Amino acid sequence: MITAVFPGSFDPPTYGHLNIIERASRLFDKIDVVISINPDKKYLFSETERYEMLKKLTCMYENVEVHTCNTLIVNYCKKVDAKVLLRGIRNTNDFSYEFDLSLINKSLNNQIETLFVPTEQRFFLIRSSSIKEVARFGGDVSAMVPPIVEKAIKQKYN
Repeated sequence: MITAVFPGSFDPPTYGHLNIIERASRLFDKIDVVISINPDKKYLFSETERYEMLKKLTCMYENVEVHTCNTLIVNYCKKVDAKVLLRGIRNTNDFSYEFDLSLINKSLNNQIETLFVPTEQRFFLIRSSSIKEVARFGGDVSAMVPPIVEKAIKQKYN
């Protein structure tokens, strides 16, 4: 049984994230979506809010679970016996950053393999920071996030 971990801040969860989850759910026995908690980072949504949204958004996949993590992701992978770390990439900037991170992760736990999953073209411009900025100024984010996320974002900014 191959378990893949898909970590991220998911602040907010986007259609791009969901696309990677859906595609990965067809490739691996189990997908562990892990909401990374970084105490130095300022989030729009709390850990609980992000968890609840992702649980609702992934409930149709029998092999997808959602968890939170406040440790190094490679330590989390070891704890759940996952051998694959999934990272979504949109462009060469993402790849450069994620590649460097994969080398660090490999040095911390050489049992973990990082797989880069390129986004589908229609999700190329979806970026959490851009979504928050557009929403903050009253723009339409419905093409970037599912309805429950859009509603939650509007509540935050109203």
